[in-house]
Amino acid sequence: MKTEEYRQILTRYWGFTSFRPLQEEIILSVTAGRDTLALMPTGGGKSLTFQVPALHMDGICVVITPLIALMKDQVNRLKSLEIKAMAIHSGMSAEEIDIALDNCVYGDYKFLYISPERIGTRLFQARVSRLNINLVAIDEAHCISQWGYDFRPSYLKIAAIREFIPDRVALLALTASATPSVAEDIMEKLEFREKNVLRTSFERKNISYMVKRVEDKATWLTGSLEKMGGSGIVYVRSRKRSKEIAELLAANNYSADFYHAGLPQEMRDRKQSAWTAGTTRIIVATNAFGMGIDKAEVRFVIHWEMPDSIEEYFQESGRAGRDGKKAFAILLHSSSDRKQLENSLKKKFPPVRRIKDVYEALCNYLQIPEGSGKNTVFDFSIRDFVSKYRLPVIETFNSLSFLQREGYVEFTEEINNPSRVHFVVGRDDLYRFQVANELFDDFIKLLLRSYTGMFTEFVAINEDSLARRSGLSRDAVYKFLVKLSSLSIIRYIPGKKTALVIFTEERLERKALVISSNNYLDVRKKHVFRLNKMIDYVESATRCRSVLLLDYFGEESDRCGICDVCRERNELDLSKYEFDLILDELKKLLSRNSYDAAELVSKVSLPQEKVIRVLRWLLDHNKIVRDDRNLLSWREADLFTR
Repeated sequence: MKTEEYRQILTRYWGFTSFRPLQEEIILSVTAGRDTLALMPTGGGKSLTFQVPALHMDGICVVITPLIALMKDQVNRLKSLEIKAMAIHSGMSAEEIDIALDNCVYGDYKFLYISPERIGTRLFQARVSRLNINLVAIDEAHCISQWGYDFRPSYLKIAAIREFIPDRVALLALTASATPSVAEDIMEKLEFREKNVLRTSFERKNISYMVKRVEDKATWLTGSLEKMGGSGIVYVRSRKRSKEIAELLAANNYSADFYHAGLPQEMRDRKQSAWTAGTTRIIVATNAFGMGIDKAEVRFVIHWEMPDSIEEYFQESGRAGRDGKKAFAILLHSSSDRKQLENSLKKKFPPVRRIKDVYEALCNYLQIPEGSGKNTVFDFSIRDFVSKYRLPVIETFNSLSFLQREGYVEFTEEINNPSRVHFVVGRDDLYRFQVANELFDDFIKLLLRSYTGMFTEFVAINEDSLARRSGLSRDAVYKFLVKLSSLSIIRYIPGKKTALVIFTEERLERKALVISSNNYLDVRKKHVFRLNKMIDYVESATRCRSVLLLDYFGEESDRCGICDVCRERNELDLSKYEFDLILDELKKLLSRNSYDAAELVSKVSLPQEKVIRVLRWLLDHNKIVRDDRNLLSWREADLFTR
C-alpha cells in the first residue's frame, strides 16, 4: 500500500511516525499526477509534501525557490540525511552550473533546487529535457501573483518548464499566505490542468493575538517581558532600531541580541544558533529573521511597528507556539504610527523620475553600455552604490524593487558563497602530476583527505580549516590553490559575500525605459488595500483578532475566546450570539441617525441591561462617538487612503 510506503520514508529519514494534517493528501494528489496548490501555514511542514513523494518515485524533483540561503540550507539538510541534492542559483559560475546539471542528469540525484530566474536561461533549458523529472515543486508560490504581496516577474517564467517535462509530471505550488484571489491567480499563471486547492486551516488556536495601544513602547516592553515566560522575537522595521532595542533590553537585564540582513553571514548564523539553543532569550530583528527557523517553543512574537500587510503579520506572528502550547502574538500601536506609515508610503513609491535615475546610475555603476548586459549577473553592494551616487537608501531600494517588478532586473539577498574546488584532471593524471611535482604532493593529499566528491563537482572548502590542519598560513594555502588552478589541476573559485543583480533585459536608453503609470498606480492601490486591511486589524475593537485574520484568507471561524477583544467581551457576561445581535442593531441604527443614549437603548429589542453593557463597551473602544449635543453616532473607520 503506497500510503504505508510514504510513512516508511517519513520514519526512515525524518523519524516521524505519522504525517501532519494535509501532508498525506497533498502527497497522494501529486503522485496521482494532479497539479496541486497547497496552502499551509508557516511551520506546517511544506517541504515534506514534495520530499517524501520524490524519494518514493524514480527520477529527480525540481524545487523552485527565490530564497538562495533557504535553498542552500535545505540542500545541506538533505545531504546530512544522505540524500543527494543539488542547488543552482545566480551566485554560481556557468562552469559550476554546467557540472551541476551534468551530475543531475547522470548522478542519481533526487533533488535539484533552482532559483526562478535560472529557468529562462539557455543552459538550463538545453539540459532540462534530459532530466528524469518526477515532480516540480514551487515554493513561495504567491510570488507569481501580481495580487500577492511579494510579486516577482521571474516567477512568470516557471510555466515554461511544462514544455520540457512529460504530461504525467505534476506541479506542486506551495505557500503559507494566499488570499482566494491570489490562489486563483497562482493556478492560472502556472497553467494548472484543473483547479485543485488543498488547504489546512490557518487557525492557530493556541495563539492569543493582541494589540496593545501604548505611547511609550520601550517602557511597556521592558516592563512586560518579565511577566512572559520562554523565548521570543521582537520584530522591528529598521536595522538601527533592532540594535537599539536589543541594547535597551540588555540594559534591563534581559538576555537579548539583534539580527538584520546587514550583518555578516557568520554573525547571523551565530546569533540565530544562540537563540535557537536558548543561550539568547530574545532576538530583536527585522523581517530578515525567519527563514529556516527551527524552534517550536517560541512563547511570544512582538511587533514593535505595524507590518505592511496581513500576509506579513500572519507569517511572522505564526512563528510563535509551533509546539501547540499557549503563545502570544502582540502588536504595539501608538498614535504616531499613522504618520510613520504615511512617510513609509512615500518612500515605498518613489517618483518615476527617481526610479529612472536609479536605473541609469546602476547601469553606470556596473559599466553596462546601452544594448548590452542581458542575462548578466553582477556582484552588487547597495551600500557602496548609494554612497558613490549619493542616493537615499530606502528610496533606492524601492526603486530597484520597481525595476524588478517591471522585469528589467532581478536582485537577490546577500549570498555567502564559500570557496569551491573541483579537480579538472582524472585520478590517474593527478597521480602522475603528484609524482612529478613533489612540492604539491602533501597539499593535494590534504585536500583529498579533507573533502570528498571533488572529482565530480565543485565542493565547498575552508582555507582557514586547511591552514590549521596543515600548519601552513592561510596565505600559503591560498597560493597553493591559485597555483594548482593556474596549472589546470583544479578549478578554484575563492569565496565571497555579496548580493547580486541580474539584468534580465539589455540596458535601455532612459527614454525607452517604461515604468507603466497604470502598473505603478495599480501596485500602489494594491499596497494601500493591504495596508488598510492591516490598519483595520489594528484599530478594530469589536471583532475577534483571529476571525479578522482568517477572514482575510477566506476562512470562516468562530471567535477564538483568547485574543484581547474576546477577553474584554467575555467580561461583559454575554454570549457571542447576544453580543453580535445587539452590536448589529446598534450599528444599523447609528449608521442612519444620531440618538441620545436613552432613546437608543429603547429602540433595541433586547434586555436593556445587556444593551447598556454593549453600548458602554463600544463607547470605551471609540466605535461610537458623542457630539456636542450629547447625541451618539457610529464612527466610520478612518482608513489610510493617500
